[in-house]
Amino acid sequence: MDWMGYVMSRCPQLLCCSMEEVKTRVGFFLDMGMNEKDFGTMVFDYPRVLGYFTLEEMNQKVNYLKEFGLSNEDVGRLLAFKPQLMGCSIEERWKPLVKYLYYLGISRDGMKRMLVIKPMVFCVDLEQTIVPKVRFFQDIGIRDDAIGNMLVKFPPLLTYSLYKKIRPVVIFLMTKAGVSERNIAKAIALGPELLGCSIVNKLEINLKYLLSLGIRHRQLGEMIADFPVLLRYNIDLLRPKYKYLRRTMVRPLQDLIEFPRFFSYSLDDRIIPRHKVLVENRINFKLRYMLASTDEEFQKKVEAAVERRRKFESGLMGDNSQASDTDSSEEETDVQFPETEIIVSSSPKTRFNFNSLGSGDSEDLN
Repeated sequence: MDWMGYVMSRCPQLLCCSMEEVKTRVGFFLDMGMNEKDFGTMVFDYPRVLGYFTLEEMNQKVNYLKEFGLSNEDVGRLLAFKPQLMGCSIEERWKPLVKYLYYLGISRDGMKRMLVIKPMVFCVDLEQTIVPKVRFFQDIGIRDDAIGNMLVKFPPLLTYSLYKKIRPVVIFLMTKAGVSERNIAKAIALGPELLGCSIVNKLEINLKYLLSLGIRHRQLGEMIADFPVLLRYNIDLLRPKYKYLRRTMVRPLQDLIEFPRFFSYSLDDRIIPRHKVLVENRINFKLRYMLASTDEEFQKKVEAAVERRRKFESGLMGDNSQASDTDSSEEETDVQFPETEIIVSSSPKTRFNFNSLGSGDSEDLN
């Protein structure tokens, strides 16, 4: 009874509905695959969803959401999670937002992803909440289509406060983490998730740890620009990898500075096994060459390096061939990552090619 009283007090229009109409409205949601528990939670969270809107309005909004490629059941799950969507106007809220997102180069599938991951984006005010953030990203030099990619990759970005969250993180990266004005657009475009991190509880802690390794401020800024996820890793994951790199592999710090993505690979499944192969075969590869390839590709590189060494040791290679032993050969056979291009919209324009964060074997950040 308390539940019913709460719902009725916040949606008195239900009192004007006949029992048949109430059953029809309940069936409207249950027919989308919503179970009774989710239905009850939805109505308690947003009572107006049940009795404030006409059935015609409700059907129009469901059909509009399905135009993004969502099934009837998908829309049901979406409304159960964010029933406030039903309170949004198609003409005044959704259509202007869709037009704006298209302007940023976001496809229908991209909007579907945004809608599913963060439906709140479709409930906020375009001019007051979304546009100022996009302008800020433009001001720091990120091109429109790159902004679109950021929003699809990390939709919660649009729900963060510009002045309490986004700007402070950007300022931190530039003033504390060594990211230059030239590289800040690249860092944010590559790692928009950084803008969701706590400065005190995450970014500062990781920054202090990385600087304690002997990495210089400017070098760290370059590393972050190339691989922003570096500031999001759990330090407990970083420590054993760094220890293995320096003590067991006996690699200089410069190797890590040149290839910060080293931290993204599993110590037990990728780093240790491949290092053992190199030791057993008495060869040495750069970190990028050693780690950023499939097992089959790595095996072929090892076989080729062993063959080159065998020929060298047999005296079958001339002086010119000595320069192409394993270390030097890395330069001509260095692995090529899948590339994505950001054109930073500064003047003069600067092109940045960056590697997909999903390449290789990555571990959880937490």
